[in-house]
Amino acid sequence: MLEGLKNLCRKKSPWLMHFNTGSCNGCDIEIIDALTPRYDAERFGAVLKGSPRHADVMLVTGPVTKQVKPRLKRVHAQMPEPKAVIAVGNCAATGGVFKGCYSIENGVDNVIPVAAYVHGCPPKPEAILFGAVTALNALFGD
Repeated sequence: MLEGLKNLCRKKSPWLMHFNTGSCNGCDIEIIDALTPRYDAERFGAVLKGSPRHADVMLVTGPVTKQVKPRLKRVHAQMPEPKAVIAVGNCAATGGVFKGCYSIENGVDNVIPVAAYVHGCPPKPEAILFGAVTALNALFGD
């Protein structure tokens, strides 16, 4: 019963962490836009945190390069269980226009498990919020 209450609280107040793997900043601007009063993600309890030790959900933007791959794994390992990863933008989901380059891993899911994908270049803030809801439902159930 206590575990169910704890999961309900975590589902109703997700703490997000943004990890940029080297994107063009288009997705980063849209993530910040989703947190502004116009879309008001805070009404759902979503708060952007800077530390992986406090985050429930990691938003990853940009193509994963071989140079940033160990850092991404290390930050993902620092997050407490249960955790979710959202690949925001085409570059994070598939490698985008950089797919097939010698230093690109072709998507976040080749490095760490991903709960939700938000496609677009850059994706709209509504799509980012929908991806967060999808990831939370996958993590804690409906």
